[in-house]
Amino acid sequence: MIDTTLKKLNTLRNNFIGKRIAVVGDMMLDCYFQGYVSRISPEAPVPVVEVDDEFARFGGAMNVAYNIKTLGGVPLPIGIIGNDNDGKLLKKLMKDVGISDAGIVVDKKRPTTAKTRVIANNQHVVRIDKEKTHPISANTEKNILLILKKEIKKLDAIILQDYNKGVLTKSLIEKVIALANENKKIVTVDPKFNNFFSYQNVTVFKPNRKETEDAFGTRIKSVDDVTGAGAKLLENLKCKYALLTLGEDGIALFEKGKIERRVPTKARKVADVSGAGDTVISTLTMALTAGADIYDAAYLANYAGGLVCQEVGIVPIDLNVLFNAVKEELP
Repeated sequence: MIDTTLKKLNTLRNNFIGKRIAVVGDMMLDCYFQGYVSRISPEAPVPVVEVDDEFARFGGAMNVAYNIKTLGGVPLPIGIIGNDNDGKLLKKLMKDVGISDAGIVVDKKRPTTAKTRVIANNQHVVRIDKEKTHPISANTEKNILLILKKEIKKLDAIILQDYNKGVLTKSLIEKVIALANENKKIVTVDPKFNNFFSYQNVTVFKPNRKETEDAFGTRIKSVDDVTGAGAKLLENLKCKYALLTLGEDGIALFEKGKIERRVPTKARKVADVSGAGDTVISTLTMALTAGADIYDAAYLANYAGGLVCQEVGIVPIDLNVLFNAVKEELP
């Protein structure tokens, strides 16, 4: 349980308001077609889905930016979209919720990363992906870095949100971290397998169990396995804190020279885990910028992730929902 008073919790909540967080990474659009199936196509043995609803939501690093927004912060998403209809739709969604597109670079040689899910009779029928995952060009990388350099003095923190879609190249990762450290900004990382070990000297490195297993070529099953993996993360990444997310087993928190600490998961009815990792890194970063210590920040992040898992689909965490729920846990 979070170790605080109601007064301190209210102060922390108020400190969330207006924090400026850059989210650098793979911006995505999640599209949905929902309908029903009543017949099989005469052209091929496949179901015919008669669509009665279609909509789009933020995905990837853009969902992280949206979580920052709903937590009371001011997000600056920095990444790329294509010169296409999906890119235009993503920008429209940003405008609709009041998120600046000043950090969005249009790359005419790549499509906007979009994942389209077809759902019929409440069953996921197929997913259609549009994406290019090769590394961005040196010129695009330069444009992204220029945007960040222009905004760095105004920022409270930077999130590096990697989905291995090509934006976070080894070169860009190193330059962004160097810029953040030079300006004494909090930098948090949600990594994937590619360039896992390039995220050196960050404030918080937050992989999940599978990403860590893949990176070290080992299995993490026992308590001792978790402890060993945490020590390896600190040693190899030289990060201030390593947070190893373990699903239903909560979060293992590691800090050099300190004993391992655990943030347990509160038992909940899980409806959908989609987007929970985005919520965790968003809440964690906001809490740190608001003045929380690492354990309380991890506690709030873990709690927020659990709350969004109760919802169907990718839903961002709301500031008041989070803090009102945590208040109920206070003695």
